[in-house]
Amino acid sequence: MPLIDGLTTLWDTLLSAQPDPPPLLVVLTAVAALVVVATRLPWRIARNAVTIAHEGGHALAALLTGRRLHGIRLHSDTSGLTLSAGRPSGPGMILTLLAGYVAPSLLGLGGAWLLAGNRITLLLWLAVALLLAMLLLIRNLFGALSLLVTGGVVLAVSWYTSPQVQAAFAWTSVWFLLFGGVRPVFELRRQRSRGRMPESDADQLARLTPVPPLAWVGVFLLVAVGALVAGGLLLAGPILADAGLTG
Repeated sequence: MPLIDGLTTLWDTLLSAQPDPPPLLVVLTAVAALVVVATRLPWRIARNAVTIAHEGGHALAALLTGRRLHGIRLHSDTSGLTLSAGRPSGPGMILTLLAGYVAPSLLGLGGAWLLAGNRITLLLWLAVALLLAMLLLIRNLFGALSLLVTGGVVLAVSWYTSPQVQAAFAWTSVWFLLFGGVRPVFELRRQRSRGRMPESDADQLARLTPVPPLAWVGVFLLVAVGALVAGGLLLAGPILADAGLTG
């Protein structure tokens, strides 16, 4: 049957593994992502992607812990807000608050795991699916536009570009999430020291637990750095293989 054949072909395409990228591509995409994260203007623009992941982490944790999710707002200053209802304390609220700052890094780690198996198409299509699901929860125009543009770019790359371009885009994006998950934690630490974020996730977690805010910032940083190290090792597979350091 044509429908079954089409679904089988689609499934095979999603799960198929692409060839290993050249080691130089892995290095260049890592450098490109690091430059974006470390440079003021590119970071100011690209940080919206980190905010999308941050608020998506809050939203997913709220849903998984049984809270009622009212919506997500993304703002042009790269801030965001996820509104949920439920108990104002307890494990559900704690996990929802905790999920924001660690979400970009954990997404990057998951992406690195997929790329370690050369599942580039699956990675790109999963990204589109997650962005579309999040779009249903957006409650402001800028947020909707941000998700439509981001999802449109990922879809266009996955559908219209060559395998080489898809590989470069996928590796750069995952490196960006891994590096980009670290910088906001340092920004949070700096802004808190200046008294500019009294209602940060770390401060709210401190009010719900006996753990002080700075310790929560440390937890965020530990997860971000751990994901960067683990994800970096996964992404460096082609380099290690070329050097004969893997089986």
